[in-house]
Amino acid sequence: MKAYITKQFGSPEVLTLTETDKPKPKANELLIKVMASTVNAADCNLRGQTYIPSGMGFLAKLILGFKKPKTAVQGSVFAGEVVETGNKTKEFKVGDKVYGTGSHLGGYGEYICRPETGAISIIPENLNFEEAASVPYGALTALYFLKDLANIQKNQKVLIKGAAGGVGTYAIQLAKYFGAEVTAVCSSKNVDFVKSLGAHKVIDYNKEDFSESEEKWDVIVDIVVKKTSFKKYKNSLNPNGYYLAIAGGITDMLQMLKTSFIGSKKVKFGGGESCEKRSNLDFISSLLQETKIIPVVDKVFPFEEMVEAHRYAESGSKKGNIAITIQ
Repeated sequence: MKAYITKQFGSPEVLTLTETDKPKPKANELLIKVMASTVNAADCNLRGQTYIPSGMGFLAKLILGFKKPKTAVQGSVFAGEVVETGNKTKEFKVGDKVYGTGSHLGGYGEYICRPETGAISIIPENLNFEEAASVPYGALTALYFLKDLANIQKNQKVLIKGAAGGVGTYAIQLAKYFGAEVTAVCSSKNVDFVKSLGAHKVIDYNKEDFSESEEKWDVIVDIVVKKTSFKKYKNSLNPNGYYLAIAGGITDMLQMLKTSFIGSKKVKFGGGESCEKRSNLDFISSLLQETKIIPVVDKVFPFEEMVEAHRYAESGSKKGNIAITIQ
């Protein structure tokens, strides 16, 4: 099969299209013909180690690899069709159109094996493969933050920093679905875009720093990984409020530990395997089927233009998600 192999960390050019062996499913696995994948912030970071939180360098390298990625075929998300099942699988059958994600990666190849108990679900009938591939990373991260960490409630005030990106676009829609009052923070060019997704109020960060206003929020979702700061934003939280960030360094982790015992305002971090819940993806699928939320795809790239797709993802120009047509 064809797959992009990554033999070293670096710029998008380290992604090399080559021939490799098709994986074989274990007893509890599905062999999936990958029709589409995506390029999200996690994919870029896994490829190039573009952001390592302060004080987390050794741990990150231990998990991801020291000189080269531990997993040669990367790609955190897949959408495709089941072509073979292991002899102990029960829930999916050959021909099922499925999508999902997993920390074992493999989405940048024509075939992938996944345990059927992982974060995998039937693709809603109203989505094509590229739209489906745009969903798992952003929607699962947003749902984990809002529901699992903050237990968002109706009429709460939620602020989303980084609202026009792959996670933020789903965070807006999910927060609105749960009945929250949504404030989106983005650049001038994306104001109308985030409003169209359901934001009740928009703050243009080029013109206003929300942390300097007197307004307070019950939940702040901070998706701008290189600029997370509970210290800066804690005064913008209501009592018992939550500051949720997608990444954090040692200082941030200590702050999270401290707020677990002291004070009413809480810091929580999430991402990776913690977001990969089958039940959450099934819930997301039901919302998509009912058009309670919609996929947001900025651009679709052919498989042969994976390098260009990664460049675009890192350009700061994308809105929502990038999809890759694999085959």
